[in-house]
Amino acid sequence: MDRQATATPATAREIILEIVRNMREGLEPLHYSTLAPAIYHVYLHPDDMDRLRGILPRVIDEAKRALDEELESLNRASVAEKLKLAKRNAPKITAPEGGWQIHIMADHDESAAPGDILISSELALPAKDELGSGSMTKRIATRRMGGVQQSASQRYEPAASTPPPADAVAVIDYEDNGGRKTYHMTKNEIVVGRGGRDYWTDIKLDTLPDVSREHFRLRRDPASGKFFLKDLSRLGTTIDGARAPSSLEFDGAEKRDLNREAPVPAKAKIGLAGVVFLDFRSVSNA
Repeated sequence: MDRQATATPATAREIILEIVRNMREGLEPLHYSTLAPAIYHVYLHPDDMDRLRGILPRVIDEAKRALDEELESLNRASVAEKLKLAKRNAPKITAPEGGWQIHIMADHDESAAPGDILISSELALPAKDELGSGSMTKRIATRRMGGVQQSASQRYEPAASTPPPADAVAVIDYEDNGGRKTYHMTKNEIVVGRGGRDYWTDIKLDTLPDVSREHFRLRRDPASGKFFLKDLSRLGTTIDGARAPSSLEFDGAEKRDLNREAPVPAKAKIGLAGVVFLDFRSVSNA
């Protein structure tokens, strides 16, 4: 439907407010908790994108802070009233385990006019009988067009069909005790393992203790776009069935990192101690 384009540019504060609104629109109540969308794709007119490009890291940081504050506010005593749920106490809203992921990019499909803010967010859900088998993703779209908020739309689709964000360099599909999952790698190095109190992991696996808390590191070389794996486990890592060389040398309780890496093809199956397997696919343009 044709409309007159607004001459008022989108401001950084309006973008943050729209991200928060999208989160509220996309809350999914379960029985004991309420899930919030984890991944937000924000599309702006190219002119607005160019104007704000230099402060986007600050916008994203403040948007994450605003999301945290909104969750804290909604989780107060009035949460049931704010969410317009049943009169019983509403389940507590939990933040995404891996933190908020916000990607702001230019809309080159010409569906956004100057001043428009289009947001598509994603919420991974367990399978529901009425929606078909397999894990599902709930996608929530909100639009602010010409300074006017539009109603949100929601739909369910197979998680595997979710496209990677524009800044993704690789896609990793895997299944652990928590079900089938997809991880979009958007930085040049990640850590994979069971994680723990003193062990940070980007992909935290719910699986047997055969998998180390910090099992391997996956690194992308920005110059070549190629990927390399450093095995930091005791029971080993395989790449397409071949054992990757261990980067650790053990001497009793002591261990030393030898900084050994193995190349990873553009498409590979990575095995962790033979109990969990990751389907890796590079989407790097380098």
